[in-house]
Amino acid sequence: MTRLVTFADGTTVPALGQGTWMIGDDPSRGDAEQAALSRGIDLGLTLIDTAEIYGNGRSERLVGEVIAGRRDEVFLVSKVRPENASELKMMLSCEKSLERLGADRLDLYLLHWEGPIPIEETVEAFQELVDEGLIVRWGVSNLDFDAMQRLEQVDNGDLCAANQLLYHLGSRGIEYDLMPWMQSRDMPVMAYSPLGRGEILQHPLVMDIANRHGADPAQVALAFVLRQDGIIAIPKASSVEHVEQNAEALEIQFDLEDLERLEAAFPAPTTATPLDMI
Repeated sequence: MTRLVTFADGTTVPALGQGTWMIGDDPSRGDAEQAALSRGIDLGLTLIDTAEIYGNGRSERLVGEVIAGRRDEVFLVSKVRPENASELKMMLSCEKSLERLGADRLDLYLLHWEGPIPIEETVEAFQELVDEGLIVRWGVSNLDFDAMQRLEQVDNGDLCAANQLLYHLGSRGIEYDLMPWMQSRDMPVMAYSPLGRGEILQHPLVMDIANRHGADPAQVALAFVLRQDGIIAIPKASSVEHVEQNAEALEIQFDLEDLERLEAAFPAPTTATPLDMI
């Protein structure tokens, strides 16, 4: 099954992509990690997310090896460190990321989190990269509802294409205000760590629903994140078996009873809550 998410500019990407946090750190696992990413592309998980901060560039280098000769099959995402998000530094950071990736452009370039550089300057730097053809579009990560509203008031701030956020069954705070606000602007949520830190997968209810569907708990947790439109989930998979299991999560169709039980055990927020981050 292929499920697509559409950006405001009309570009479509798969709702299920691949994350690379902590991938590339251990050379002994490199072959398995490359095989997993490559298999993911074969399965249609063609959005790959990385960042300059991941292993000080090791993740980008590993991704670059995987996509060599396959660049046009992939929607490539990377992130700039906050301290490098200035007009002086962002061009160099982007060029270094592209060099490690062996690519001539990024499909999406994100501010990793809000830092010391004024957001107005960061947006100008992003737009320069668009003008130079080094990136196709830009977005942000880990910006809360208030920060997104401020961003929208900045010149060209309304061109922000996405916000990458912590979102999983046990962390649903963005559903109260941030997610609806983004959905109204056709701005996808990129959900990182969509399986949580493992505690969700041990929950008796998640395990029970997994048994009912002939699935595993991770697939149930992933299917819950993917149940809504406008969500791009980017789980990490460090083995071929793992990425194949992630892809199969797209086949899970919850019934009303499943959703009611999950909602009761992991309730949506009823008030604004501080943004969760890892």
